[in-house]
Amino acid sequence: MVDRFTGVLAPVSTPFKQDLSPDTERLVALCRWLLNEGADGLAVFGTTSEANSIGMADRMRLTEALVEAGAPAAKLLPGTGTCALSDTVALTKHAVELGCGGVLVLPPFYYKNPSDDGLYASFAETIERVGDSRLQLYLYHFPQMAGVGIPLAVIERLVAAYPDTIAGLKDSSGDWANTEAVIKTFPSMHVFPSSEARVVDALKIGGAGCISASANINARAIRALIDVWDKPEGEALNRSVTAVRKVIEGYHAVAAVKAILAEFSGDPAWNILAPPLAPLSEPQRAALVASLKDLGYSLSLRTA
Repeated sequence: MVDRFTGVLAPVSTPFKQDLSPDTERLVALCRWLLNEGADGLAVFGTTSEANSIGMADRMRLTEALVEAGAPAAKLLPGTGTCALSDTVALTKHAVELGCGGVLVLPPFYYKNPSDDGLYASFAETIERVGDSRLQLYLYHFPQMAGVGIPLAVIERLVAAYPDTIAGLKDSSGDWANTEAVIKTFPSMHVFPSSEARVVDALKIGGAGCISASANINARAIRALIDVWDKPEGEALNRSVTAVRKVIEGYHAVAAVKAILAEFSGDPAWNILAPPLAPLSEPQRAALVASLKDLGYSLSLRTA
C-alpha cells in the first residue's frame, strides 16, 4: 500500500503577475516555505489556488516547475477535476507520471443534479483511462461551490470497485455530519475536513488531518496542533488556530489569504487575484490585519 497523505495540507495560493499569468518564482518560494513550516503536503490547484482560473497548460507547467525546483513530488496533491473528462484524464495522467502523491478531483460541475450513475461514471472513466496502478485519487466534495456533491452511495461504489485507488476525500461542505459519516463509513479512506477548526473532531474518530486555506498562513501552528491534539497543550493550541481561522472566515477566503501573504511578506503583488475574483478593499485589509495582530499573530515570509 502506497503512503497516503496525513496531517496538514496547504491548498497553495497561486501568485499572479500583473498580466494575470501565474508567477512561477513566487509559487516555488511559497511552496518551499510551506514545507519548511511543517506542511505535510501541497494541494496545489484547489479552490484557494484559483485553479479554475488557470488553464491546463499552466497547471502542468507549474507542477513540473515545482518538481524541478526540488519540491518532493510525493508531497504534491494537484487538483485535476474539470468539467471535461478528457481534460481531467490528461491532468491526472500528467500528475501520476510526475510521481505526485495523489490528485484531488472535483466532480464535473457544470451540469447540476447529475444521477449517481453519472457521477460514478465520471470518476470510474478517469481511473480506467489513466490506467495506472500508481494513481491515488482523493475525491473533492464541495457542493456549495461546485454545485455538485459526491453522495455516500457514489463513494461506496467507487471504494468497492477501486479500493487501491480511491485514497481519500476532502470535505469542504462545512457539514460535520457528512464528514463524520464519510470517516466512519469508509475507514480505508483518508478524510480531511477543510477547516482546522474541525481537525481535532476529525482526528478523534479516525480522520487524517485537514486541507485548509489558512494553512497558507498558519501551517506551523496547525501542524503543531495535529501533533499534540490529544495532549494537555492541545486544547489551548486548538483555540488559537481556530481563532485565526474564524478571522479569515469573515472575508472571502481566497482574497483574505492573499492579503495576509502580501502584508506579512511585504510583497503587494500577492494581492493580485484572477478575475472574476477581486482583492479585498484597503479598509478590509486593514481590519483583517488588525484582527490578526490582536490575536498575537505574526508571520515571517519572503517570496519575492
